[in-house]
Amino acid sequence: MVVGDVSTGTEVAVVGAGPGGYVAAIRAGQLGLDVTLVEKDAYGGTCLNYGCIPSKALISATDVAHEAGNAEEMGVYADPEVDVPEMLDWKDGVVDQLTGGVEKLCKANGVNLVEGRAEFAGSDKLRVVHDGDGQGSETIEYEHCIVATGSRAIEVPGFEYDGEHVLNSRQLLELEDLPESMVVVGAGYIGMELSTVLAKLGVDVTIIEMLDEVLAGYQDDLARPVKQHAEELGIDFHFGLAADSWEEDGDGVVVTAEDEDGETTEFETETVFVAVGRQPVLDTLNLEAIGLEPNDNGRLDTDDQARTDVDNVYAIGDVAPGPMLAHKASKEGEVAAEVIAGEPAALDYMAVPAAVFTDPEIATVGLTESEAEDQGFDPAVGKFPFNASGRALTTGHSDGFVRVVADDDSGFLLGAQIVGPEASELIAEFALAIEMGATLEDVAATIHTHPTLAEASMEAAEHALGHAIHTVNR
Repeated sequence: MVVGDVSTGTEVAVVGAGPGGYVAAIRAGQLGLDVTLVEKDAYGGTCLNYGCIPSKALISATDVAHEAGNAEEMGVYADPEVDVPEMLDWKDGVVDQLTGGVEKLCKANGVNLVEGRAEFAGSDKLRVVHDGDGQGSETIEYEHCIVATGSRAIEVPGFEYDGEHVLNSRQLLELEDLPESMVVVGAGYIGMELSTVLAKLGVDVTIIEMLDEVLAGYQDDLARPVKQHAEELGIDFHFGLAADSWEEDGDGVVVTAEDEDGETTEFETETVFVAVGRQPVLDTLNLEAIGLEPNDNGRLDTDDQARTDVDNVYAIGDVAPGPMLAHKASKEGEVAAEVIAGEPAALDYMAVPAAVFTDPEIATVGLTESEAEDQGFDPAVGKFPFNASGRALTTGHSDGFVRVVADDDSGFLLGAQIVGPEASELIAEFALAIEMGATLEDVAATIHTHPTLAEASMEAAEHALGHAIHTVNR
């Protein structure tokens, strides 16, 4: 039996409860707006349920086991046993705690939660279709709408995800029975992060990549330590190859890849994990109903207040221009909510940090040296290696460095790049420094706790100024 349409109204409708959508809804609720948040799958979106949080939980768990089993030089001898189902239960517990928190926070801020798939039904209304027979649908009339529908994994033609032979990242993170071997298609950040997890759990990993290196988009000296560590874990790399096809072969599969000259190579494996990136989800929204269409990059164009070409419709997160980062989505959500509430808010992308949770980690913010030059700056660059850091040596992780880029004339910080231990945490100091318009002198003059990894940031700034204490100056 179909219940039929129910019509409701709201000041702000938010479509998608990921890190952009739920933050937008909560902020709008804080500002006294009547808010309805529509989610078709799970509160917290891909980040909390199938991406950032579960993957980092498994990275942390496998790091514990790997480090315990490889600490002989510290005088520690151990042979850790990993129970993968228990590890997944722990990971799921972390996810449940966070996603449950999202629902509570939304309700505490007066957000009306609606489960279902939303699509535009006109310039001021959404139709929400509920799952299951007899659950019906409802129409939500809105004054403003924030689109935060996120992204999905890209499928390579011929490698449709079946959850058995060909996996996407979501399916991989739920895999209780690990295969003995896996071919990973793609050496970007998702492929490299999860390949490291698999290798540390004893899976024989082979990566095939179309390009000539790992982590395209990151500077060579940042990516190089990651590839070196991956090779030390036994990961086998094959560059300049495009995955072409696969077929079952007994209990496993054979993957065929092709180079630019048409030469083919076959890889025997148990399972294939495809990690070639993500694409925005806009095809479910019936955008034609409000006269919107994606740009050439599949996103919705927005202004500096997250507003689309339709005045009362906003786009944030993976469906808006810019990098697909949860913290970018959250900030865009806050700005969209504040703009709707009449606050003087606008987006400023001057300092958006990014991190890759590989071994070692990579983190960046702002401009590289070459990007600074391209923008007309005369950059001053300082660099401090972790093998000169007392704290890094005490952790047993001293590969990598901190590099700062500043304007030589004014001293203003323009960017920073870090590869090494806790890079994802250390980059926040530089994001704050750039946001506040700090100079090299400000960072160098800030007394940093000893012994800590953060001292490397101070030393890198001092190096750019020519008076580093614990490394040779230029």
